[in-house]
Amino acid sequence: MEMKSVIRSLRVLEAVAQHQPVSVSELAKLFDLPKSTMQRTLITLSEAGWLRASRGDRTRWEIGARVLAVRPAAFQGSSLFAAAREPMLRLRDAVDETIHLSVPDGLECMVVVDRVDSTQTVRTFYQIGETSPLHTTAVGHAVLAHFSADDINEVVTGSLHHYGASTFTEPAQLRVALDHVRQVGYAVNRNQFRPDVCAIAAPILDRSGTPLAAVAISMPDSRFDDDRLSEWGRLVAATADEISTRHGG
Repeated sequence: MEMKSVIRSLRVLEAVAQHQPVSVSELAKLFDLPKSTMQRTLITLSEAGWLRASRGDRTRWEIGARVLAVRPAAFQGSSLFAAAREPMLRLRDAVDETIHLSVPDGLECMVVVDRVDSTQTVRTFYQIGETSPLHTTAVGHAVLAHFSADDINEVVTGSLHHYGASTFTEPAQLRVALDHVRQVGYAVNRNQFRPDVCAIAAPILDRSGTPLAAVAISMPDSRFDDDRLSEWGRLVAATADEISTRHGG
């Protein structure tokens, strides 16, 4: 019985990927199952991070970016990965810190989809598929700052949970940070999510200005230098711009 349930869940996942955004009724009809059974399956997949409610219509379901964690090679064939890889390598060589690429999973979180490691013995590390809330990290702020006003408001007025010593948990505080990102072109995280971990990130935008992803320089707090912040900011912003151009943005 448990194996049948697993197989059904995988097939539902495939169906959502094919038909998204798709409603419970449409899926129930497709699988010839009661709506209540299909709803339970969808909620289970959502709680596990594989599905999410569509931002356009909360009654419909779509695949979450977290699915990329299952098979990173699938993402490596995408145009965004191809556009980002060489600029990320050059940025790593310029600063010798860990460089990572993250994509937004709706308004829920950022998902790490690629990484270039620092050569230094002490360095930050991110698992492919690792997630972080939008309000807690440099990549999250870089992307969130370029969302629509309605989407920003939804995040800012939502649950801003405390994670690190510097997490922005007040709406006004977060709005000021996002305004600053738009002004200077990059976001800064100093111990907001993980203790002793800092990052500087910039958004990768499409032609319409919609954020597709963010690229970041990440380092231990012991190597964060305020005097070099503007230099790092210019480098990561230039890298993000190059990726946007190579991707067709």
